[in-house]
Amino acid sequence: MTVDLIAVVPRNSRGRGVQRYYDAQSECAFFVSEPSGQPELWHRYLDGARDVYRRFGVEQALEYDAVADGASTSLFFAALNADGDMVAGTRIQGPYTDARQAHALVEWAGRAGADDLRRMIADRIPYGVIEAKGAWVARDAAHRAELGAAISRTVLHGARLLGARYGLATVASFTVPRHEACGAMPAERIPAVPYPDERYRTVPLWWDTRGYSAFAEESQRFSTQAEQDALGLTAVRPLDARCGAGRAAESRRGHGR
Repeated sequence: MTVDLIAVVPRNSRGRGVQRYYDAQSECAFFVSEPSGQPELWHRYLDGARDVYRRFGVEQALEYDAVADGASTSLFFAALNADGDMVAGTRIQGPYTDARQAHALVEWAGRAGADDLRRMIADRIPYGVIEAKGAWVARDAAHRAELGAAISRTVLHGARLLGARYGLATVASFTVPRHEACGAMPAERIPAVPYPDERYRTVPLWWDTRGYSAFAEESQRFSTQAEQDALGLTAVRPLDARCGAGRAAESRRGHGR
């Protein structure tokens, strides 16, 4: 079923600064905006995130009061189904000008791997680094797996839209395969940390807008390109993978260093 992308925009939204695309796998329309450009969608995103995080007992990780005014968010993505219900979302911070701006360093503060992670971020700052935070998928949403993949792809879209090469996110370790399918790579030598509490093992992941296609699943490469076409983003020149599996493996290792 194709969603009418205009019909699901809130009637009292300011209607400026919004971009959109459709994901056929999840059957959802994705809207992209600054918080100030779509204030109703922004607050619906926040309410949905708080509900999901609260259900899992990790509401503190959302830092609702600190982010609710939208000042720390450069862009947010909101997925609406055919009925206009918001069923998933995420927000993007950056591009950063200093590694110390990354929230990931708060999560690793005083823990093994903190210095290596800071160096990784600092090394990428000249090429552009954004960070995805507050990702969620409604527990009762249809096509939850497809929505999870679509949310992972938003890290690549957010980086491209903000002129950055790299996307960073910290995720629960059990979700890593989902993100790897979309081209993400775990940061090497960075031990998992118990964040936001002891029930979870959280790891940092990198998305490289130039390198992801060398090892993302074919279906995810196709979806990523189709969505970026819809967003008006021109194709980027990928890293050279002409030398076959050996070169791809080399790129894969370097991607997470």
